[in-house]
Amino acid sequence: EVHLVESGGGSVQVGGSLTLSCVASGNTTSNNCMAWFRRPREKGREVVAAIYSKGGATFLPASVRGRFTISQDNAKNTLYLQMNSLKPEDSDIYYCAAEYFDGRPYNDYVRHRVTQAADYRYWGQGTQVTVSS
Repeated sequence: EVHLVESGGGSVQVGGSLTLSCVASGNTTSNNCMAWFRRPREKGREVVAAIYSKGGATFLPASVRGRFTISQDNAKNTLYLQMNSLKPEDSDIYYCAAEYFDGRPYNDYVRHRVTQAADYRYWGQGTQVTVSS
């Protein structure tokens, strides 16, 4: 089992910055994909940023590209999301998600869909981000 705990949320004004952190504990392994999701009103969870530990490949949708940066410190089992130039539409609860691939068939890694919430087994409780104008 893996436990994820987010922190760093809060209230900022338009154009401000926040850095979210997610600490993973438990049965974590080195080969993983970790991501940040949010859930806009009337929509399912959408990925905000994701990173693969093997090779460091990242994914960010166009809505946040250039403003958000995802990174991870494997030694500290911590995932970060640096959010700059925040907009009111960025207001939401941000969830940390993780999937681990060590000890699993290679196809599980190849077939992992970075944007699909269903492809992440572990989730944090979320941290609120509010951007006001």
